[in-house]
Amino acid sequence: MPQSRLNFFFLNIGHLYDHLFVLIFATVAALSLSENWGLSYGELIPYATPGFVAFGVCAVPAGWLADKWSRQGMLVVFFFGIGVSSVITSFAQTPLQIGIGLLVIGMFAAIYHPVGLALVVEGRERTGVPLAINGIFGNLGVAVAALFTGLLIDAMDWRAAFYVPGILSIGTALAYGIFLRSNSNNLALAQTNDIAEESKTDASQSEDRKIIFRIFAIMFISTAIGGVIYQSTTFALPKLFDERLTDIAETASKIGFYAFIVFAVAGVAQLVVGYFADRHSIRSVFGVVALLQVSFLALVHNMSGLNSVLVAMIVMMAVFGQIPINDILVGRISSPEWRSRIFAFRYVITFTAMATTIPLVAWIHVNWGFETLFLTLSAAAIITLISVLSLPRTGRITGKPI
Repeated sequence: MPQSRLNFFFLNIGHLYDHLFVLIFATVAALSLSENWGLSYGELIPYATPGFVAFGVCAVPAGWLADKWSRQGMLVVFFFGIGVSSVITSFAQTPLQIGIGLLVIGMFAAIYHPVGLALVVEGRERTGVPLAINGIFGNLGVAVAALFTGLLIDAMDWRAAFYVPGILSIGTALAYGIFLRSNSNNLALAQTNDIAEESKTDASQSEDRKIIFRIFAIMFISTAIGGVIYQSTTFALPKLFDERLTDIAETASKIGFYAFIVFAVAGVAQLVVGYFADRHSIRSVFGVVALLQVSFLALVHNMSGLNSVLVAMIVMMAVFGQIPINDILVGRISSPEWRSRIFAFRYVITFTAMATTIPLVAWIHVNWGFETLFLTLSAAAIITLISVLSLPRTGRITGKPI
């Protein structure tokens, strides 16, 4: 396997791990700890909030360190740190202890998005498909979190759901470190060429600052709302299926299997969106995705059985389809020297919004159930659709079409 493809493979595995580790607790809380610790689902999930706050806030220092030190080196830290902290979390004896463990996991998980995505777009002219492929691996991490955790709970216990993937991540850190050591010169040359080429482009153009600020504002609005919708749907889906699939899924493994199918199939939407974003206006592509979110989120609230699975699949396709769009915009309007930090600020907004979502999901579930939750998310998606329609119809940013 060529060096660039092997490096891309490690970047994709990192994205899978990132989403897997931060969602292990969602399945553990819904399907095991409620019974083992005698606490309700609503009482348990707030302990995940500090981890999701760290997931967002720590992206900024992670991006700064990556731009100033080494993006590849930070990725090794990510693999090793998230693995060790997950293993340690498996020894938790109280909700407070598991909350602390999730906090540390969130701190290391924050490294991936500003660092990994900057590496994915490094040196590429067309970034839509690579970002989409990388996004699919992130979605597989979401899917594997539900399936793998459910299998480990049934076969062993909830602690295995933390320490088994933790050991795998530590092994991946060692493998990636060996790969970097043997290919350090080629990877450094690729980054140098990327920066030099972008500098030529910057020097030869006159950027429209108003368009840039307008795109950033729209991107941050859609990012915040997208983070709320993404976190609500991915976190709540195992519990939703636990309530809606009582006739066909009575074990943690079966619930995890249905969630896996939904997430895995929906992940293909990112590849479709990435393909069209490389060839058509992002405004048009994003508009279709936002409209699908508005429509099908509103349908989830009264579905049950296999119908709920099918509608949830379309919902997740629309939710996952949004992910590469904002990343493509960042890649087009940012210079390589600042790219990790810009990705970091974008994901601070995303994951801060996601962190506030956890207690919101618990509160709405306890008081009104998931019917109200999905109707609320549909209303929020309308705001995204309105903001997307405000994107410029035409224009060029840093020499690349919007």
